Amino acid sequence: MKLKKVMSVLLASAVMLGALTGCGGDKKEAKKADTVKVGVFLPLTGDNAAGGELELRGVKLAHKLHPEVLGKKVELVVADNKSDKAESASVAARLIEKDKVCALIGTYGSSLAMAAGNIVKEAKVPAIGTSCTNPQVTANNDYYFRACFIDPFQGTVMANYAYKQGARKVAIVQEVSNDYSVGLAKFFKDAFVKLTNDPDCIVDIANYQTGDKDFTAVLTNLKAKNPDAVFAPGNFTESALLIKQARQLGMTIPFMGGDTWETQEFIDVGGKEVEGAVMSTAFDREKASTPEAQKFLKAYTDEYKSEPSALSAMAYDAYLITVDAIKRANSTDSQKIRDALAATKDLEAVTGKTTFDKNGDPIKAAVIKEVKDAKFKYLDFVGVN
Repeated sequence: MKLKKVMSVLLASAVMLGALTGCGGDKKEAKKADTVKVGVFLPLTGDNAAGGELELRGVKLAHKLHPEVLGKKVELVVADNKSDKAESASVAARLIEKDKVCALIGTYGSSLAMAAGNIVKEAKVPAIGTSCTNPQVTANNDYYFRACFIDPFQGTVMANYAYKQGARKVAIVQEVSNDYSVGLAKFFKDAFVKLTNDPDCIVDIANYQTGDKDFTAVLTNLKAKNPDAVFAPGNFTESALLIKQARQLGMTIPFMGGDTWETQEFIDVGGKEVEGAVMSTAFDREKASTPEAQKFLKAYTDEYKSEPSALSAMAYDAYLITVDAIKRANSTDSQKIRDALAATKDLEAVTGKTTFDKNGDPIKAAVIKEVKDAKFKYLDFVGVN
């Protein structure tokens, strides 16, 4: 009899413990349901860390100004892809599978974005690229979108600029291990050949690897070709070193590049030798026409005590685009968010109104800047035809 009483007490205790555990689990699940989890994967260490940090600033600032959606707090889950393709795929998978995010924001670097492409496509979780401009990021992938313009447009913009400045013979120097650099170089070449109607207008195409620091051989050969200008899209560090060494070799010809140059590190590494360098980018204070852009400018200056780069602006927009899609989907279901993203039209953002085309690419204008007095200064605005 005593044994039966003991067993009864133990059984009752087990049931009560199970009930308490269940309540705790319910509370935990309820707490999770009170937030909307959005993953952010960017290069916060490695070769592209400076760009990744600028973009993280933009995402965090947008989150600070727009912290809620669907009556819930947005929870950012930030991961470092370490400027590495394999790591980029790995962290994207981890954010989806382990952290259960409903959407992803990232990343700086087209190669890093492309590495994560199949992950988001197979998991059916949408990603919104920040500054990954290579067309292959969104090609044949219904789950990848982006906040930035794409390289065919950027390449055409810079080819037109070079032509208008009187260049007729141009050399190209590309970071051959970087998909962004190779792609942008190709689109520039195609546009410049068309403008000049001269198949020999590109007098040289030179290659280097990510991480290279000595460009003497490349530049000596290039100098002998006597081009009117050099188009050298690539990472900010290598590009700054390239220009610096060109000036030290007595080369005075103009150097042009893409949006990756707009980081303080480009100026810090290149010093006075990068004065006059010209680049395409997506944002400038002089063309900040939307109310959201004005809000961004004030908040960024207050928060970071500096002028924002286009990288921060595009990352800010990527967050806005994500939250807007969640709101219109009225759901945290990833498929519904993807469908809402695809239907994005005339969303007021920092870099202009955003409408996605059939590939998930925004239709937007470009800005041309030059380095002047150790700052990035506005030169021109190029609209969309």
